Amino acid sequence: MTKIVVTNKAYPETLELLRPYGDVVANDTAEPWSRDHLQAQAQDAAALMTFMPDTVDDAFLAQCPDLRVVACALKGFDNFDPYACARRGVWMTIVPDLLTIPTAELAVGLTIAVARNLLPGDRHLRSGDFAGWRPTLYGGGLEGSTIGILGLGAVGRAIARRLNGFDATLLYYDRDRADPDTEARLTVTPASCDDLAARSDYVIAALPLNDATLHLVDGRFLAAMQPGGYLVNISRGSVVDEAAVAAALAAGHLAGYAADVFEMEDWARPDRPRSVHPDLLAQADRTVLTPHLGSAVHRNRRAIERSAAESIIQALRGERPNGAVNEPAAC
Repeated sequence: MTKIVVTNKAYPETLELLRPYGDVVANDTAEPWSRDHLQAQAQDAAALMTFMPDTVDDAFLAQCPDLRVVACALKGFDNFDPYACARRGVWMTIVPDLLTIPTAELAVGLTIAVARNLLPGDRHLRSGDFAGWRPTLYGGGLEGSTIGILGLGAVGRAIARRLNGFDATLLYYDRDRADPDTEARLTVTPASCDDLAARSDYVIAALPLNDATLHLVDGRFLAAMQPGGYLVNISRGSVVDEAAVAAALAAGHLAGYAADVFEMEDWARPDRPRSVHPDLLAQADRTVLTPHLGSAVHRNRRAIERSAAESIIQALRGERPNGAVNEPAAC
């Protein structure tokens, strides 16, 4: 019977949708399988539904001769190799549009949380020392500020739309400038990367990870930012140099850092760190760090899994699957 492997814990309805099309073998825990265990499960599989902790490259595919489709339940696929999949006649699909809105919402939430000292305030109240209002924990506000968005793709545009209600000046940097109508609709102004850093009170990273964006926000970028500025990262961890951020926080040049993504998660980097930078973790009063919650909304996660499952079904039927990012050589 056709074997379908689901690499991370999924909703029961996702597995039920797949069962009529094959023998479904699914990880039923919240911990990802090791690469060796996943490789063993996948070696006789026709379909894989993969998630953020997984990596699929040519060496992995070489041991999966029956594989026909890798359906990624995610949008950013830098840990997966669509070209290797194509060479071996394997479809690779993503879910391009269901993660955008919840990620943009979280970006705005993290920006407010780090600027308004929500976590230090929460800790103070729970400490038992709270005795009412005191002139402490003053932070930053969005109204009248300048906010720079690194990347004006789908997520960057969704962030801009949500920031329009805050009466802030919005700048953006993107390798490909948006058309004038889009700029006018979003009330965003293009800027060079250096100019955006120098003018922004807040910088929000919303870029994919590639050779050009690896550590784009480095020590030089941070030094160019205004003293007392804030940085938020909801894109990929390695767009930001965590060591440089920790140093800027310790020096007091950067007022706060909020992140939902971390360098340790970027499995495609052979030199990736294996943990969040310890100096970043030590800055508890100046950071808001969340465990990759960008798409962690029940209805969105259900829809993401359903979309990935449907692409598996389409591929197994011999159809072109929705969300395909490659063209397999044998198709």
